[in-house]
Amino acid sequence: MKQTSQKNSSTEAKGFYKLSWTQRIGFGSGDLAQNLIYQTVATYLLFFYTNVFGIKPAAAAFMFLIVRLVDVLWDPFVGAFVDKHNPKLGKYRAYLVFGGIPLTGLVILSFWNGFSGQLWYAYITYVTLSLCYTMVNVPYGALNASLTRDTDEITKLTSTRMFMANMGGLAVQFGIPAIIQHFSPEQDWSKPEASGVWFVVMSIYALIGFALLCFCFSQTRERVVMDKDKTDTVRYADLFTEFIHNRPLRVLAFFFITAFAMMAVGNSASAYYMQYNVGHPSALPLFNALGSIPAFIFLPLVPAIKRAIGKKQMFYVFLGVAIIGMAMLYVISVVPELKSQLWLIYAAQFVKSTGVIVATGYMWVLVPEVISYGEWKSGKRISGVVNALTGIFFKAGFALGGVIPGFVLSMTYFDAEKATQSPLAQQGILWLMVVIPAILLVVAMFVISKYELEDNRIDEINKEIENRHRS
Repeated sequence: MKQTSQKNSSTEAKGFYKLSWTQRIGFGSGDLAQNLIYQTVATYLLFFYTNVFGIKPAAAAFMFLIVRLVDVLWDPFVGAFVDKHNPKLGKYRAYLVFGGIPLTGLVILSFWNGFSGQLWYAYITYVTLSLCYTMVNVPYGALNASLTRDTDEITKLTSTRMFMANMGGLAVQFGIPAIIQHFSPEQDWSKPEASGVWFVVMSIYALIGFALLCFCFSQTRERVVMDKDKTDTVRYADLFTEFIHNRPLRVLAFFFITAFAMMAVGNSASAYYMQYNVGHPSALPLFNALGSIPAFIFLPLVPAIKRAIGKKQMFYVFLGVAIIGMAMLYVISVVPELKSQLWLIYAAQFVKSTGVIVATGYMWVLVPEVISYGEWKSGKRISGVVNALTGIFFKAGFALGGVIPGFVLSMTYFDAEKATQSPLAQQGILWLMVVIPAILLVVAMFVISKYELEDNRIDEINKEIENRHRS
C-alpha cells in the first residue's frame, strides 16, 4: 500500500491516519455539494416534469426507469476505470472537478423549460446528467476509504460528512420551495408560468455546489490506495467477483436499495402531499426542513450512541423510530380533526426524520468496512469497484423512488391541471408518503440484521492487512 514519509508517526505508517477538522470538513463539503446539485433532482425533478414542464406521470416514471437501467451498465465501468487510473490531480478527488463541470451544466439544463413538454429533451438531459453524476459520486465514495483505516476516525469523518450533507438537505428541502414559491407568479410554483424562477434557483444551487466540490478537492489526499503496480489487474469482472465473494457487501447493497427507495419515494411525495392532501403548499418549506433539522441534533451524538449500544442496535432503534413517525403521520392524515393541526404534522415529520437520518447516515460508515473486508479476502483494495456496486444499488433505490410515485400517481388518476385531487389520488399520495416507505423500512431492518462485521472484527482485519504489507 502507499505509505507516507518517514516524518509520519508509527501509527500513521500502519494506515490508521488521524484527520484534522479541516480535512473532515473538506471531505464533508463534497456531500454538501452533491446534495445541493443532485438532491434537487431526486426531490423535485418529478414534480417539475409533471407540473411545470408538462410530462405525464407515467411517461416520467418510465423515463426514470430507463435512466436507472443505463446506470446499471455505466456504474461498473466507472468504478473499474477510476481504480485502474491515477490522474495527476488525485486518484479519486480529480473527478470531483472533471465530472463536476458537466454535472453542474446538465442540472441547470434539466430545469430549463425551453423545450416545454418535449420528452426527448428530458431524456437527453436526464440520462447524461445521471452519467455525469456517477463520474462524481463513485470516486467521491471511494475517497472516503482512501483517507484512513481507523474505524473511529471513519465514524467521525462520516458523522461530519452526514452533518454537512444534511446542511445541503436543509438548503434543498426548505430553501428551494420557499424561494421558488416566493418569486413565482401568485406564489404558485406548480404552474408552467413559474418555469423561469425554477431555472434561476436551480442554476444558483448547482453553481454553489460546484464551488464546494472544488473545495473538497483542495482539502483531501488519498493515502490508503492500491499500489500502482496492481492497478493493471483491475477488471470489469471484479464487480461480479466482489459481489459474489463479499457477503457484507451484498448485505449493505440490499440495505442501500431499501433505504434509498424509502427516502426517494417519501421525498418525491412531499410536495404533492402538502399541496393536495394537507392543502397548505406554503407550509412545505418548514415540513421539508424538519426532514433535515434532526441531523444537527443527533448526528454529532452518533459516535457516543454507537459506543454505548453497538452499531446494529443503533440501526434497530432508529429504524424503529422512523416507523413510529410514519405511523403517526398516517393517523394524523386520515383524521380530519388532526390533519387541520399543522403542528401535529410537523411533530410526526420530526420523529420520522430523526430515525431516517441517523440510520441512513450511519450506513455510509459501513462502506469502508466492506472495502477492507474485500481487500482482506482478495488482496485488492478496489474502492472504485465497490463504490460502483453500492452506487448501482443506491441508484436502484432512487429508481424505485422515481418509478413508484409516477406509476402510483398514474394509477390513481392524478391530474396536475386540477387544483383539488380526487379521494383516490389523495390516498395514492398518502401511500407514497408513509405506507410504502414504512414497508421498506421493515425490510431494511431485516436486511441489516444479517450484517456481520462488528467493530472488533474489522479492526482485526485492517491490522492483518497492514501486517501483510510490512512483511
